Amino acid sequence: MNVWRAAADLARAGTTGAIATVARVRGSTPVPSGTKMLVGAAGRLIGSVGGGCVEADVIGAALEAQARRRPALVTHHLNADLAGDLGLSCGGTVDIFVEPLVADDAYIRVLEAAAGAESGVVRTAVAWEAAGPVKSFEPLPPDAPRGEPATLSRDGRFVVERLIAAPRVFVFGAGHVGAAIGRAAAAAGFRVIVIDDRAEYADPARFDSGIAVLAADVEAALDRYPLNAADAVVIATRGHRNDALILERVATSPAGYVGLLGSRRKKVVVTKGLTAAGVPARALKRVRVPVGLAIGAVTPEEIAVSVVAELIAWRRT
Repeated sequence: MNVWRAAADLARAGTTGAIATVARVRGSTPVPSGTKMLVGAAGRLIGSVGGGCVEADVIGAALEAQARRRPALVTHHLNADLAGDLGLSCGGTVDIFVEPLVADDAYIRVLEAAAGAESGVVRTAVAWEAAGPVKSFEPLPPDAPRGEPATLSRDGRFVVERLIAAPRVFVFGAGHVGAAIGRAAAAAGFRVIVIDDRAEYADPARFDSGIAVLAADVEAALDRYPLNAADAVVIATRGHRNDALILERVATSPAGYVGLLGSRRKKVVVTKGLTAAGVPARALKRVRVPVGLAIGAVTPEEIAVSVVAELIAWRRT
């Protein structure tokens, strides 16, 4: 969301700038719809819409939009020649909407709403009349279906952007491996909550400011953070007993991803105990043990890479 906030700040200050948004893609393209880039008077400030000659053309269109105070819809056909220039083997069509920033209160309020919201829909008119930009924001519930990040309306008059917050990743266990998983997940764009019942481990000073840290047991944690289908849970505590206590609670939860750090033997032992305790076999079967991709990871950092790679695959399917 930093592009929205930076754009709102520039517009509020009356500083020249423009936003480029990948409004629609067809075929194989270097960036997905919804990708944004903020352009200032001297060129790119934040983000990217693919690099190479596509980005150079978009920056030129953005500078022209700033000068004319009118938006533009730029279409690029990534044919074999252009794809080769970009170092790509793909070919497709990408429509990029370029809008100049304007010091209009209603316009800025939409930028600020998008910057501060976990989810919502932004609609922007492709053609602006003399009265100025037409841009609106509508909030969505946090668990709304993801949908296409951006598209053009059927009549082609509006760019429709669907903002959905990144999935939450709950990491139970703030030891060396759990901490590494939390940091890697945050770096990959997930919203991370690290939980440990040991206050000395669940210490916010051990983590970056963007990672939430909670010193609590599983009961208190789930009371504070009820799980939903868009959430992921990774269990990486200090022992089998703690793992089993947490897994007993989260295996039957709505969480879309549940992973347990450990070996296949650990899965057998924990599953046997929880089955005897009455946890449904179907709930236990969906648990990923060992969690992460099989890349031969050994160190905490390598394990974190394997786990977050699997989380990304889950998120993108």
